[in-house]
Order: sequence, then structure tokens, then C-alpha cells
Amino acid sequence: MLRVGLTGGIGAGKSEVSRLLAAHGAVVIDADALAREVVAPGSEGLAAVVEQFGADVLGPDGSLDRAAMAARVFTDPTARARLEAIVHPRVRALAAAREAAAVAADPSAVVVHDVPLLVETGQRDGYDLLLVVDVPTQVQVDRLVRARGMREAEARARIAAQASREQRLAAADVVLDNSGNLDDLARRVGDVWEAVLRSPRPNPGPQSPGPQS
Repeated sequence: MLRVGLTGGIGAGKSEVSRLLAAHGAVVIDADALAREVVAPGSEGLAAVVEQFGADVLGPDGSLDRAAMAARVFTDPTARARLEAIVHPRVRALAAAREAAAVAADPSAVVVHDVPLLVETGQRDGYDLLLVVDVPTQVQVDRLVRARGMREAEARARIAAQASREQRLAAADVVLDNSGNLDDLARRVGDVWEAVLRSPRPNPGPQSPGPQS
């Protein structure tokens, strides 16, 4: 098994990279999807969130109102830490179970853990290789404004709440530049798959696949 960490700043295009890697044959374990699963209606995780924050964090259908919850904790580090103490251990346990199932099915599997806050939460050393999707900060801002309807100030605040671009690049083994178009990205992901992931070599060191445009 090759255990790969995949991360990148908000708006960098990490989800598209996950999709492309899955198409090449990687087993992708999406931490965001698991975070939704562990607080699904009827779950022990959701009960713990309600106990901590009250029933007003629930929507009309009894599920977690994620937008309201995010707005509540975004500017309150103490509240964010309380929420993360509920969600993160459950996500990690579920990710470990999914990884074990993948390896049981194929001991040579390439297992990619898609983790938005991988660098921020100090998980770098838990992976054989760290793949970082990178774009300039202004590109992140432009994408968040255009694609997600954020105001520029909101986009910049969301970016500032994550690890800096420099911190992610310093932790990376492989950097995927996604400042171009989708065809560029698909080519670069294919290069990484062929050169690094499908035929893994130990400790490749920071690198970038192919010429950058």
C-alpha cells in the first residue's frame, strides 16, 4: 500500500484532483465526506454536537445545519475547537477503517486521504507522500468569488484561516500546479500517477510534475 495525503487551500481544486486520481485507480478517502457521515441524523456524533451547542444547530429535517454551524465557529476559536474535538477523532477512526478495508481488498492499493486541514492538524508524518494542490492566492480568491459567490473579504478571511501557501509547500513531497485549465490539471495528475504513485519510489522529495505553464 502507498498512503498518500492530499491537501490544498480552499479553491485550489483539490476535489478535482481527487476525482482524477480515483479515475486512475486510487482509493480516495474524503475527509469532508466522512465529516458529514459522522454527524449524520441519528449518529452518535450528531448527538454529541447537539449536547455541546444546543438543538438550534439542527435544520428543519433534524440534520446538522452545516452553514449555520460553520458561521458560528468560524470567528470563535473556542467553539471551533469544541466542534473539532467531536468530529476529528470520529473522522480519523472511520478513515482508518476505510483504509483497512481497501488494503484487505488490494494490498498494493494507492490510498489517497483527501484532507483539507492536513497541514494545520499536524498529520504530515502519517503519510508516505504528501501531494499539495497549489495555486496563487489571488487565483483562490477569484475562484471563491466567481464559483462560490463569496465577497472578496470573505474569501480572503477563509484563506487566512487555513495554513499559508508557504506552509503547505514546505510540507509537500509533490506539488500540483492548478493555476491552468482542467486539461492542464488532468495531464499533471496523469504524470504524477505514472511517475510517482503507480510505481512509488520512497521519499521522492519536493517536486513538480512536468513543465509548469
